[in-house]
Amino acid sequence: MSAASRRTAMDAAGTTTGFTPTTGSTTRLLGRTLGAAALAASLLLAPASRAFGPTVTFGPTAAAAQTVVITNARIYPVAGSMIERGSVLIRDGRIAAVGPDVQVPQGARVIDGSGKVVTPGLLDSNSQIGLVEIGAYPNTNDTRTADDRITAAFDPADGLNPRSTVIPVTRIEGITRAIVAPSAAGSIIAGQGLLIDLAPGSAKDMVEKDPVAMFAVLGEGGSARVGGTRGAASLRLREILEDARDYAANTTAYQRNQRRDYSVSRLDLEALVPVVQGKLPLAIQANRASDIRTAIRLSRKYDFKLILVGAAEGWLVADEIARAGVPVIMDPMTDIPQFADLAATLENAGRMSRAGVDVIFASFTAHNARNLKQEAGNAVANGMPFDAALRAVTLAPAKLWGIDDRYGSLEPGKDADVVVWDGDPFDVLTNVEHVFIKGREVPITSRQLELAKRYMHRSGDWPAAYI
Repeated sequence: MSAASRRTAMDAAGTTTGFTPTTGSTTRLLGRTLGAAALAASLLLAPASRAFGPTVTFGPTAAAAQTVVITNARIYPVAGSMIERGSVLIRDGRIAAVGPDVQVPQGARVIDGSGKVVTPGLLDSNSQIGLVEIGAYPNTNDTRTADDRITAAFDPADGLNPRSTVIPVTRIEGITRAIVAPSAAGSIIAGQGLLIDLAPGSAKDMVEKDPVAMFAVLGEGGSARVGGTRGAASLRLREILEDARDYAANTTAYQRNQRRDYSVSRLDLEALVPVVQGKLPLAIQANRASDIRTAIRLSRKYDFKLILVGAAEGWLVADEIARAGVPVIMDPMTDIPQFADLAATLENAGRMSRAGVDVIFASFTAHNARNLKQEAGNAVANGMPFDAALRAVTLAPAKLWGIDDRYGSLEPGKDADVVVWDGDPFDVLTNVEHVFIKGREVPITSRQLELAKRYMHRSGDWPAAYI
């Protein structure tokens, strides 16, 4: 069986996707439809005892204490130049050494990386991993509330499922950490996002930072929630921010019922206080160039830390985004124009990167977060330098989310989120052979692979790591 056939078989066992803020390619839309049908079939075929895939158990203390050396590999440290033939030493959950002349400690486990590529684990900067099992089935979709109220206090961590079948599917594609964000399909302010790692464990073990940002929507999406015009969406957001600033300055008076009524609830106001105080970023979805400019103007007026999300027409105003120092979280495969973003192009990421914009990639889904590396590869194919694309899924998001002191590059002292690939990490036919999260190697197994092995008539030519 060819590698392409193996990939097709794995995708056919996939699941439906979550909310995506911008339209992707026609191929991806077709794949999502087929994935939903395959999920329904697999759930009917699988015995009840296997309905949620294989259970992964191992002793975290022993795994973290293991000393591992990956030798003779091509290494992309991200923080420095590529090392053509070098080694990575992992000890006590951290990277102990990286370079061409790393000594192998006595008793260490050695992984021969000849012909392999080693990178940091990837980070998906906007996903619904752990919140969605079947997107069309409400009881397994915890990305949003059922009404259209302002939900700034909404914390997805309360619905995070550490046993989601999506998690192993995602991490065996080299993604070791992710931002879990609320769906923008609900309210103009959708709620808070959190940072998780994808190692096996409890929800409490997975959550690293909560919250990491507040998520909101302007443009066509925002106008649909507040009366149908972009001006109304901007006006509503300004009203909310002004209420939050007034509440922050007069909390005691409000508690004594000595303050005017506010347009949002007390819990939402409390959640927004860190935003108006400049302590918590406000991630605003905006795609049209004019909407991007509106978001930048609002950030200046109300002095909050802005993150742009989507930015399908970002290349048209790339110089303005760069001058404002605003990072952009985007899907580089957004290429089908809508009225909200007629200038959408596959060259968007490369053009913004060349203009000096801090570009960061995200999947904006649950089940297709695994395609993050493919998205980065498409950005490279359309003009973005390889090093910039790799940075967009490693060190750039680490800096954005405030964890670059311990993650995002292969440097001594940082957490050992390390991935060993059998080829170019951005090639869709490349397989992951080893994944370490904070020094713990996670098994290369998932529900997809279990189903594929169960129903494949031939398995002898599968990669050894997948059997």
